[in-house]
Amino acid sequence: MANGRNQSVNKMSPRQKMINLMYIVLTAMLALNVSSDVLNGFSQVADSLERSNRIITARNQGLYLALQQFNEKNPVNGKKFLAQATDLRAKSDMLYSYIDSLKFEIVKEADGENADVHNIINRDDLEAAAHVMLTPGTGRGPELRAKIDAFRTYVTGLINDKYMKDNIAQALSTDNRNTKGGENGEELSNKKWEEAMFENMPTIAAVTMLSKLQNDIRYAEGQVLNHMLSEGDEPAHPEPVIENITPAPPVPLQGDSFEAFVCPQSSIVMKGSRYSADIVMAAIDESHRPVVVVNGQRITNGHYEVGASTPGTHNYSGYVTVTDRNGKTYKREFQSSYTVVEPMATIQATMMNVFYAGIDNPVSIGVGGVPGSNISATMTNGTLTKSGNGWVARCSKVGAECEISVSAEVNGKRISVGSTKFRVRKLPDPLPYLSVGDNRFKGGRIAKASLMGASGVGAAIDDGILDIKYHVVSFETVFFDSMGNAMPEVSSGGGFSERQRAAIKNLKHGKRFYISRIKASGPDGITRDLPPLEIIVN
Repeated sequence: MANGRNQSVNKMSPRQKMINLMYIVLTAMLALNVSSDVLNGFSQVADSLERSNRIITARNQGLYLALQQFNEKNPVNGKKFLAQATDLRAKSDMLYSYIDSLKFEIVKEADGENADVHNIINRDDLEAAAHVMLTPGTGRGPELRAKIDAFRTYVTGLINDKYMKDNIAQALSTDNRNTKGGENGEELSNKKWEEAMFENMPTIAAVTMLSKLQNDIRYAEGQVLNHMLSEGDEPAHPEPVIENITPAPPVPLQGDSFEAFVCPQSSIVMKGSRYSADIVMAAIDESHRPVVVVNGQRITNGHYEVGASTPGTHNYSGYVTVTDRNGKTYKREFQSSYTVVEPMATIQATMMNVFYAGIDNPVSIGVGGVPGSNISATMTNGTLTKSGNGWVARCSKVGAECEISVSAEVNGKRISVGSTKFRVRKLPDPLPYLSVGDNRFKGGRIAKASLMGASGVGAAIDDGILDIKYHVVSFETVFFDSMGNAMPEVSSGGGFSERQRAAIKNLKHGKRFYISRIKASGPDGITRDLPPLEIIVN
């Protein structure tokens, strides 16, 4: 049998041997479908998530310590919340560590016994994550989904704020996913969560997704701890019925003691602004405590505290009544406001300060303690415009830096608060596909009916980070006759020509052809040569 095969190869003409060699080369080129730029991007995102996870973990530890201090000062209310917080921390730590073990298993599957999660060698391995997470009977994916479901149910049961519940449920959702990109370009609906997460996923991408899941777990833990702190000491006294209230001019009252109080507008001020505070002397009479009512609710010991769950400016008002030693009651009204801003942290990956030329780059700009309406920003080497709650940067020149400068209005005065430089790069090369309805078929086997319905060749960057369509300028199809002769046909634009459609129509089951010499132009105006597609009639 071996001699027979060798004789058959020896009888091949030089031309047929060249055709076979071209087929092998094209097949190898089609296998290189994960670009190094995409892998590097996932590595940088994974590093940024690791830093963010360490910051959130430290912040949650601070919240836990605050609950311990609250319990020491107010054990009646604090005991229950501290017990819940201790149990929450144990469960979140256990789930976080479990996900760490899954990362190591996936990297070990890809790199072997000397695997290092922080230095992955075979980042583009498409089998490791699926083997660890999806192998029937031993895959860890269903177990991970069950643990997340249990944790989500437990966490949302600790809070009664609907807005917060919905946010946590969405962050930790394991619902089935709708995906596209089946063998024939059809839509794959109702795909299991673990399959959408780990099927055909490069090792570095799977590790990044698991780090994002750890970030969501720490976020949910922090939300609940914040909720416990805000709910722990809410007063439960009904509004009192006060009679004999006599509005009157200020009357000196006797007191057991006098104390000085400092009432600042804010204990945190921005560089360039001014610190402002009122310093007053107050008389304290232990036998005639004042009654303080805020928004119709009596508060304890004159201490007003409320959960800050909704961003924006919030107004409140009320009154204070006090009775002197002669039994006469005085009433004074008051009103004030406070501003809630979204929590934010400055987390910056130094290697990721990159904008792409020719497209809109979304930018989030925030200044702690300053509403978005009071923030302004400008940019060099391009334009920066406000868009909804964010900004859009559009760069001009590739290779040059652009700098975003931010200023804010604080206490009626505009001050500069900082600037950041970004590198400007051209967009990475897109990948070609056949437009089959609303689906993108990227090569392989396809039903002839679907192939005949294809409108032509398209191109796009759809790597999960960018989603940018390109205009196909031209392409060439290569068919083979019964003698193995190549028959190229050139098309101008992205649509099939009549001759190309006729050749496709005559293809039989199992036959293949190639789409090569694809040229596409992107929003940056650069025309690029794209890799070929191999199409097999199913």
